[in-house]
Amino acid sequence: MAVARITDVDVIDIRFPTSRELDGSDAMNPDPDYSAAYVILRTDAGDGLEGHAFTFTIGRGNDVQAAAIAALRHHALGRSAEAVCADPGSVSRALNGDSQLRWLGPEKGVMHMAIGAVVNAVWDLAAKRAGRPVWKLLADAEPEWLADQVDFRYIEDALTREEAVALLRKGKDGAAEREARLLTHGYPAYTTSPGWLGHSDEKLVRLAAQAVADGFTQIKLKVGADLADDIRRLRAARAAVGPGVRIAVDANQRWNVAEAVEWTNALADLDPYWVEEPTSPDDILGHAAVRRGVAPVRVATGEHVQNRIMFKQLLQAEAIDVLQIDATRVGGVNENLAILLLAAKYGVPVCPHAGGVGLCELVRHLSMFDYVALTGTTEDRVIEYVDHLHEHFRDPVTVVNGHYLAPTAPGFSSEMHAASIAAHRYPDGSFWAADAADADLAERRKGTNR
Repeated sequence: MAVARITDVDVIDIRFPTSRELDGSDAMNPDPDYSAAYVILRTDAGDGLEGHAFTFTIGRGNDVQAAAIAALRHHALGRSAEAVCADPGSVSRALNGDSQLRWLGPEKGVMHMAIGAVVNAVWDLAAKRAGRPVWKLLADAEPEWLADQVDFRYIEDALTREEAVALLRKGKDGAAEREARLLTHGYPAYTTSPGWLGHSDEKLVRLAAQAVADGFTQIKLKVGADLADDIRRLRAARAAVGPGVRIAVDANQRWNVAEAVEWTNALADLDPYWVEEPTSPDDILGHAAVRRGVAPVRVATGEHVQNRIMFKQLLQAEAIDVLQIDATRVGGVNENLAILLLAAKYGVPVCPHAGGVGLCELVRHLSMFDYVALTGTTEDRVIEYVDHLHEHFRDPVTVVNGHYLAPTAPGFSSEMHAASIAAHRYPDGSFWAADAADADLAERRKGTNR
């Protein structure tokens, strides 16, 4: 019997015009077009199963990101589908071990995100072949196998393989009961939808009140462009939701260290729950200084932290109160396993970033695994929720009463509808082609009227 192999790695540039409604707008990124450098692993197995994944960008960077993923094709082509699904870590190790491409990092930036897309596509394929969602595939796995998926190089001073196995073995206690509870009640969420910086005060208040009515117990506001505006907006949001709802604020790396402390303290009377990305994500000691300077307001970061080594240092330096993983920023599920294990050892809650196309769909799997089979708790843990673009996915998120319901479809929930891909492929998808034609017509009319 012939061995089924990976026969193709398609890379597609997909973009959505979110900047036109200012969805996703913040102090550092005023006009994002939420985009996905999308990858499809195809095999000759004859079962019709494919591995789908993507890396999230906010527009023109997709050109570079798609090229980076394409540069990895040769590492996947010809590999046994059964072998890579049995050990996704083998793909992670091969991609990270390409010395000529590693030189562009190492383990950071565009190439590392590209690696994450290919690795996540392998996990999607593996879970589909196993007939389980990724969170369930992880939760059911043996601790030793999960530990073998992790690269402990550069983090052994903070977490050894033996410690990881012990944490995972402990996580098995009561896992069946937690899984049943997850399937019944879901996982806590918070919403950023009210708080985009481009929203009017009226829209902010309306969406904040709606969030509470929908069962959310935490919302988030973007801050950092103008202090007086931030105080006014936070005061309006606080009046809309009342004292019992948490309001996090997110500066998106806008400030220097001293400025972060001063600005956050100016907001402190309005009881912000955490301040997110107060300064550069690479500034470990800066985050530690901010944390000391703004307590009891918590400090959160992670969506732009580039690898497990940086997360290790944030934890070692006691620089954060809340760790925020991103499903597509680092090198895929394997590296996020390392980060979840580090957070579990240091006792820091993980509240994932999900403010982008498809991120809600992906990251719920990681948090649900963490709850069922690692930390065993949802205390002070929430997954970000943003209410847009879910309709483009075959297994979209469902949030009920402020909780993510657990996905049950096999895979990583990363597969887009074929029609969505055809419409939003850039620049020749039907949406973008029509948009270009409209722009050309408007330009010609403008010339005629001169």
